[in-house]
Amino acid sequence: MIEREEHGPLWVLRLNRPDKANSLTRAMMDELVGHLEAANGVVEALVLTGTGSVFSAGADLDEARAGLATDPIWEELSGRIAALRCLSIAALNGTLAGGAFGMALACDIRLGVPEARFFYPVMKLGYLPQPSDPERLAALIGPARARMILMGGAKIDAHEALAWGLIDRIHPREALMDAAQALTDDACQAPQGHAARIKAMIPRVWSQV
Repeated sequence: MIEREEHGPLWVLRLNRPDKANSLTRAMMDELVGHLEAANGVVEALVLTGTGSVFSAGADLDEARAGLATDPIWEELSGRIAALRCLSIAALNGTLAGGAFGMALACDIRLGVPEARFFYPVMKLGYLPQPSDPERLAALIGPARARMILMGGAKIDAHEALAWGLIDRIHPREALMDAAQALTDDACQAPQGHAARIKAMIPRVWSQV
């Protein structure tokens, strides 16, 4: 359910459970953590994307009810992404919801398609967001807008997400992966480790990883 494509110094990790809106099981998250661990210090760029028309609906519903919604694996996963010593891009092929926000927020760059929608219904569901997500979200879009999403249940479209700074560019679905790869070209052609050195010079907008 997680596909890994290796293109030299670029790896693509693809959520491949489109029949379930790429909702995440614990096994999928463990697999992602393993891929991220293998990538760190090895690749110069990593793209995270999904199959189908939804990036991820968050936690698998059955596993969420059984405890996955509050499992520390979410924080470990986003922390692994944030700690990558390479350029990381979330190529959001569709809607981003719930706990899946953490993966995208931890990436260096977020691209989206015009059809994407963004929401994080923790208030309605009675869960707390993962610990690092509110800070990363507020750093990107500001505290009031973070409250609109996390507390007010706001659902925003791609153009509003772009205006707020939640995503960085919008591309048609058929051009999304080409656009993501184009942003990785310089990092992949630079000397090994150069992307990590430049990334370390750019201040983080959050205090946690």
